[in-house]
Amino acid sequence: MNFGFIIFLALFFFLNFLSNHCHTTEAAPTYIQNDCPDTTLFARNSTYQSNLNTLLSSLSSAATDDADGFANATAGKDLRDRAYGLFLCRGDVSTATCRECVAAGTEDILRRCPDRRSSVIWYDECMLRYSDQSVYSVMETVPLYTMPDAGDVAEPDRFVKLLGEAMNDVAGRAWGSESGKKFAVVEASFTSSQKLYTLAQCTSDLKGSDCNTCLRAVIASLPQGKQGGRSFTPTCGVRFELYPFYNASAVAAAPLLPSTPAPVNGPKGSSEITIAESLQYHLATIQAAANNFSHRNKLGHGGFGEVFWGRLPNGQEIAVKRLSKSSAQGVREFKNEVLLVAKLQHRNLVRLLGFCLEGEEKILVYEFVPNKSLDYFLFDPDKRKQLDWSRRYKIISGIARGMLYLHEDSRLRIIHRDLKPSNILLDSDMNPKISDFGMARIFGVDQTQANTNKIVGTFGYLSPEYAMRGQISEKSDVYSFGVLILEIISGKKNSCFFQSDGGENLASFAWKNWRAGTPLELLDLFIGDIYSIDEVLRCLHIGLLGVQEDPANRPTMASVVLMLSSNSTKLPKPRQPAFFLQRSTERQSKELEPDESTSRSMPWSINEMSVTEMDPR
Repeated sequence: MNFGFIIFLALFFFLNFLSNHCHTTEAAPTYIQNDCPDTTLFARNSTYQSNLNTLLSSLSSAATDDADGFANATAGKDLRDRAYGLFLCRGDVSTATCRECVAAGTEDILRRCPDRRSSVIWYDECMLRYSDQSVYSVMETVPLYTMPDAGDVAEPDRFVKLLGEAMNDVAGRAWGSESGKKFAVVEASFTSSQKLYTLAQCTSDLKGSDCNTCLRAVIASLPQGKQGGRSFTPTCGVRFELYPFYNASAVAAAPLLPSTPAPVNGPKGSSEITIAESLQYHLATIQAAANNFSHRNKLGHGGFGEVFWGRLPNGQEIAVKRLSKSSAQGVREFKNEVLLVAKLQHRNLVRLLGFCLEGEEKILVYEFVPNKSLDYFLFDPDKRKQLDWSRRYKIISGIARGMLYLHEDSRLRIIHRDLKPSNILLDSDMNPKISDFGMARIFGVDQTQANTNKIVGTFGYLSPEYAMRGQISEKSDVYSFGVLILEIISGKKNSCFFQSDGGENLASFAWKNWRAGTPLELLDLFIGDIYSIDEVLRCLHIGLLGVQEDPANRPTMASVVLMLSSNSTKLPKPRQPAFFLQRSTERQSKELEPDESTSRSMPWSINEMSVTEMDPR
């Protein structure tokens, strides 16, 4: 055999081996995280399993067919057994890498989450998910994972500020992208020899406004003071590093746009504001959205300033809360609301989109909620007719779930301190959203009570121990919630009821009828004849438990949610509610007037049962 031919064959096989080896190394996806919700399992060899296998095969084929890094699919005709799924590859990876990642995911997800009807798996190169419910075009911020990189960054204050600016820029480029991919990377110089690299991406099916909301949520959860890290949900994710972690040859990184926010110094506390830097809007953007704060755009006003309707360049409607220069809410309350609400994500809480702090302007940007506030309907003789019992019951339940989230389920323990109808906003489906967190108090994980010399809130909703002794606890909010329930049932305002009924307040009127065996005397006549007596009595029972004088006798919000959701839950007997005179409260808190809050909360027009133990006698 020719010696040269032998050399050729040896070289050919070596190069072929090397090519295959390199391909395998490049294609191996880097596993990050998976989520296996504690939902019902599917049975082996069931119709759902068959549909799921078909779905995963379809997704794998879609990746092979060059789906531009994203595809969704369904399998099954019967809704009960239909499987839905999608995958998203990182915007800078090659088609081959995407294909290999998706193929690995379709096998790995079944191994890591066996027999689950819904699962998500994340790799560095792609994400894949499936569910027995439609996930297409549905923005989700739960579950949310945050993964910091090891190593603290030098000059943390300056780095956090730069990171905030870069994240704000890259998020805007991602959700505002005109291409099919909602993907962007931005680079910024940190030192003369170091660059900051950032990435943001949403699933391609999301609306721009939903992508923006999702990115704001994950940005707010990024680790602080670290050299790198990432935060992600099933529908979006962001990452930052001090080294180029993406394929710079496949995607052109944009330089950080120069920002011109007013310097935050002196008593404004720059170290706190920079935490929320990624949520910052430029004043020019807000002015344009709100038509330069035109009177035609004005939705409402209060002691803290005015609220305007606006529309961002991407078409998203917003509510702009512009604090007046003489506002009672100073920089401290402003920072409190920004830093607090930015970390909260719940369907029954109003969503903060961002803020602006330039010169003397202090502006909060919220989601637009179209049906104003609860008091706008509840206390109006004509509009209250729109609140039938089913809607009122849904509102009570939604408020309870939102308060439970604040007290127990969020990453913080939060006491609202100003729960009342004007701070309950109603969306297009009349779902309640708790708003105005300027007066909220953050508790430690193990903290149950605090004391204060400054009483804030609204007369008529303050618990006795808080109004007279400055004692704050979760039970302070439970008292306010109890009053709120009685107002929703009766359609009567607690403060007005006091003034018109010779010193009797709403709680005492409800208690008197409860004891007399005539609890339905409290029911608003505008509700009409279509209502559930069991639900009305259960809500009245819970309302009376909420306004007990002793905080220990009031239920927790967890108990309230359980009481509302289960007819079999046994309710304790209510005792006589707290009756304390208006003048006594006024002596303790001269700032407060009937139905007036130190926070001057606005009626925002961001358009503001089987009872086991009922013993009325």
